[in-house]
Amino acid sequence: MFDDAFLTRPERLQELQARTEEHGFSMASELLTGALLQVLAASKPGGRLLELGTGTGIGTSWLLSGMDNSATLVSVETDERVQGVARKVLGDDKRLNLVLEDGAAFLRRQPHESFDLIFADAMPGKFESREEALLLVKPGGLYVIDDLLPQPNWPEGHGENVDKLMHALSADPRFSMVPMIWASGVAILTRRPWPTRP
Repeated sequence: MFDDAFLTRPERLQELQARTEEHGFSMASELLTGALLQVLAASKPGGRLLELGTGTGIGTSWLLSGMDNSATLVSVETDERVQGVARKVLGDDKRLNLVLEDGAAFLRRQPHESFDLIFADAMPGKFESREEALLLVKPGGLYVIDDLLPQPNWPEGHGENVDKLMHALSADPRFSMVPMIWASGVAILTRRPWPTRP
Protein backbone atom coordinates (compact mmCIF):
# COMPACT_ATOMS: atom_id res chain seq x y z
CA MET A 1 0.00 0.00 0.00
CA PHE A 2 2.75 2.48 0.91
CA ASP A 3 5.17 3.08 -1.94
CA ASP A 4 7.07 5.89 -3.61
CA ALA A 5 3.92 7.11 -5.37
CA PHE A 6 3.19 9.09 -2.21
CA LEU A 7 6.51 10.98 -2.21
CA THR A 8 6.73 14.64 -3.19
CA ARG A 9 9.86 14.62 -5.32
CA PRO A 10 12.15 17.65 -5.61
CA GLU A 11 11.63 19.66 -8.78
CA ARG A 12 15.07 18.88 -10.24
CA LEU A 13 15.44 15.31 -8.98
CA GLN A 14 14.95 13.69 -12.37
CA GLU A 15 17.69 15.82 -13.95
CA LEU A 16 20.03 15.05 -11.06
CA GLN A 17 19.35 11.33 -11.34
CA ALA A 18 20.10 11.37 -15.08
CA ARG A 19 23.35 13.29 -14.60
CA THR A 20 24.31 11.02 -11.69
CA GLU A 21 23.89 7.99 -13.93
CA GLU A 22 25.95 9.65 -16.67
CA HIS A 23 28.77 10.21 -14.17
CA GLY A 24 28.61 6.61 -12.95
CA PHE A 25 28.16 7.79 -9.37
CA SER A 26 26.66 4.92 -7.35
CA MET A 27 26.56 6.39 -3.84
CA ALA A 28 23.61 8.78 -4.13
CA SER A 29 20.88 8.88 -1.49
CA GLU A 30 17.90 6.59 -2.01
CA LEU A 31 14.37 7.89 -2.59
CA LEU A 32 13.17 6.91 0.88
CA THR A 33 16.21 8.47 2.54
CA GLY A 34 15.53 11.63 0.57
CA ALA A 35 11.87 11.70 1.58
CA LEU A 36 12.88 11.43 5.23
CA LEU A 37 15.40 14.25 4.82
CA GLN A 38 12.69 16.39 3.24
CA VAL A 39 10.41 15.93 6.25
CA LEU A 40 13.19 16.54 8.78
CA ALA A 41 14.33 19.69 6.95
CA ALA A 42 10.75 20.97 7.03
CA SER A 43 10.81 20.65 10.83
CA LYS A 44 13.53 23.32 11.03
CA PRO A 45 12.00 26.58 9.70
CA GLY A 46 14.69 29.24 9.37
CA GLY A 47 17.22 26.56 10.30
CA ARG A 48 20.88 26.20 9.46
CA LEU A 49 21.49 22.78 7.91
CA LEU A 50 24.70 20.91 7.06
CA GLU A 51 25.24 18.05 4.63
CA LEU A 52 28.55 16.19 4.76
CA GLY A 53 28.99 14.58 1.35
CA THR A 54 27.22 16.46 -1.44
CA GLY A 55 27.86 13.76 -4.02
CA THR A 56 25.94 14.79 -7.13
CA GLY A 57 23.33 16.62 -5.07
CA ILE A 58 20.47 14.15 -4.83
CA GLY A 59 20.32 14.29 -1.03
CA THR A 60 20.92 18.03 -1.29
CA SER A 61 17.82 18.44 -3.48
CA TRP A 62 15.66 16.57 -0.97
CA LEU A 63 16.89 18.76 1.90
CA LEU A 64 16.25 21.92 -0.12
CA SER A 65 12.76 20.73 -1.03
CA GLY A 66 11.84 20.55 2.66
CA MET A 67 13.40 23.84 3.70
CA ASP A 68 11.57 27.13 3.93
CA ASN A 69 12.87 30.28 2.26
CA SER A 70 14.71 31.51 5.35
CA ALA A 71 16.61 28.26 6.02
CA THR A 72 20.13 27.71 4.70
CA LEU A 73 22.09 24.61 3.71
CA VAL A 74 25.86 24.15 3.63
CA SER A 75 26.91 21.05 1.67
CA VAL A 76 30.54 19.88 1.84
CA GLU A 77 32.28 17.58 -0.66
CA THR A 78 35.88 16.70 -1.54
CA ASP A 79 35.25 15.51 -5.11
CA GLU A 80 34.94 18.49 -7.44
CA ARG A 81 33.72 16.34 -10.33
CA VAL A 82 30.63 14.99 -8.59
CA GLN A 83 29.86 18.20 -6.71
CA GLY A 84 30.01 19.93 -10.09
CA VAL A 85 26.75 18.17 -10.98
CA ALA A 86 25.05 19.66 -7.91
CA ARG A 87 26.57 23.05 -8.65
CA LYS A 88 25.25 23.04 -12.21
CA VAL A 89 21.72 21.89 -11.33
CA LEU A 90 21.18 23.43 -7.88
CA GLY A 91 23.74 26.24 -7.74
CA ASP A 92 21.20 28.98 -8.42
CA ASP A 93 19.39 28.28 -5.12
CA LYS A 94 20.38 31.16 -2.84
CA ARG A 95 19.76 29.04 0.27
CA LEU A 96 22.58 26.66 -0.73
CA ASN A 97 26.31 27.06 -0.10
CA LEU A 98 28.38 24.35 -1.81
CA VAL A 99 31.80 23.96 -0.18
CA LEU A 100 34.65 22.03 -1.80
CA GLU A 101 36.77 20.99 1.17
CA ASP A 102 37.76 18.05 3.32
CA GLY A 103 34.85 17.44 5.68
CA ALA A 104 37.03 16.99 8.76
CA ALA A 105 38.80 20.30 8.14
CA PHE A 106 35.45 22.04 7.66
CA LEU A 107 34.06 20.62 10.89
CA ARG A 108 37.05 21.79 12.92
CA ARG A 109 36.46 25.40 11.86
CA GLN A 110 32.80 25.61 12.86
CA PRO A 111 31.52 27.05 16.16
CA HIS A 112 29.86 24.59 18.53
CA GLU A 113 26.06 24.26 18.42
CA SER A 114 25.80 26.08 15.09
CA PHE A 115 23.56 23.73 13.05
CA ASP A 116 19.92 22.71 13.46
CA LEU A 117 20.33 19.56 11.34
CA ILE A 118 23.39 17.64 10.18
CA PHE A 119 23.14 14.90 7.57
CA ALA A 120 26.44 13.01 7.73
CA ASP A 121 26.57 11.10 4.45
CA ALA A 122 30.35 10.75 4.21
CA MET A 123 33.16 9.29 6.30
CA PRO A 124 33.93 12.64 7.99
CA GLY A 125 31.21 13.35 10.51
CA LYS A 126 30.19 9.70 10.77
CA PHE A 127 33.14 7.31 11.03
CA GLU A 128 35.79 10.02 11.26
CA SER A 129 35.62 13.33 13.14
CA ARG A 130 32.27 12.28 14.55
CA GLU A 131 32.75 14.15 17.82
CA GLU A 132 33.52 17.33 15.89
CA ALA A 133 30.21 16.91 14.05
CA LEU A 134 28.18 16.12 17.16
CA LEU A 135 29.48 19.24 18.88
CA LEU A 136 27.95 21.34 16.10
CA VAL A 137 24.37 20.17 16.71
CA LYS A 138 22.23 22.73 18.53
CA PRO A 139 20.09 21.63 21.49
CA GLY A 140 16.93 20.20 19.94
CA GLY A 141 18.81 19.77 16.67
CA LEU A 142 19.08 16.60 14.58
CA TYR A 143 22.00 14.41 13.52
CA VAL A 144 21.11 11.98 10.72
CA ILE A 145 23.15 9.12 9.23
CA ASP A 146 22.30 6.44 6.68
CA ASP A 147 23.83 3.34 5.02
CA LEU A 148 23.69 1.38 8.28
CA LEU A 149 22.27 -1.86 6.87
CA PRO A 150 24.59 -4.25 4.99
CA GLN A 151 25.42 -2.99 1.49
CA PRO A 152 26.97 -4.94 -1.43
CA ASN A 153 29.79 -2.39 -1.72
CA TRP A 154 30.85 -2.54 1.94
CA PRO A 155 34.55 -3.35 2.33
CA GLU A 156 35.53 -6.30 4.51
CA GLY A 157 35.10 -5.53 8.20
CA HIS A 158 32.88 -2.48 7.66
CA GLY A 159 29.97 -4.13 9.46
CA GLU A 160 32.05 -4.08 12.66
CA ASN A 161 32.63 -0.35 12.18
CA VAL A 162 28.89 0.21 11.89
CA ASP A 163 28.28 -1.80 15.07
CA LYS A 164 30.88 0.26 16.96
CA LEU A 165 29.35 3.47 15.62
CA MET A 166 25.85 2.52 16.72
CA HIS A 167 26.98 1.43 20.18
CA ALA A 168 28.88 4.70 20.65
CA LEU A 169 25.96 6.84 19.53
CA SER A 170 23.39 4.98 21.62
CA ALA A 171 25.59 5.44 24.73
CA ASP A 172 26.06 9.18 24.23
CA PRO A 173 24.06 10.93 26.99
CA ARG A 174 23.83 14.15 25.01
CA PHE A 175 21.53 12.57 22.42
CA SER A 176 18.38 10.50 22.08
CA MET A 177 18.53 8.09 19.13
CA VAL A 178 16.19 5.97 17.07
CA PRO A 179 17.65 3.49 14.55
CA MET A 180 15.32 2.72 11.67
CA ILE A 181 15.02 -0.12 9.18
CA TRP A 182 14.32 2.40 6.44
CA ALA A 183 15.98 2.64 3.02
CA SER A 184 19.67 1.76 3.53
CA GLY A 185 19.31 1.91 7.32
CA VAL A 186 18.95 5.27 9.05
CA ALA A 187 19.58 6.61 12.54
CA ILE A 188 18.14 9.91 13.76
CA LEU A 189 19.54 11.55 16.88
CA THR A 190 18.24 14.61 18.70
CA ARG A 191 20.50 16.75 20.88
CA ARG A 192 19.01 16.84 24.37
CA PRO A 193 18.26 20.41 25.45
CA TRP A 194 19.85 20.09 28.88
CA PRO A 195 23.63 20.26 29.43
CA THR A 196 25.38 16.90 29.76
CA ARG A 197 28.85 15.58 29.13
CA PRO A 198 29.72 12.37 27.26
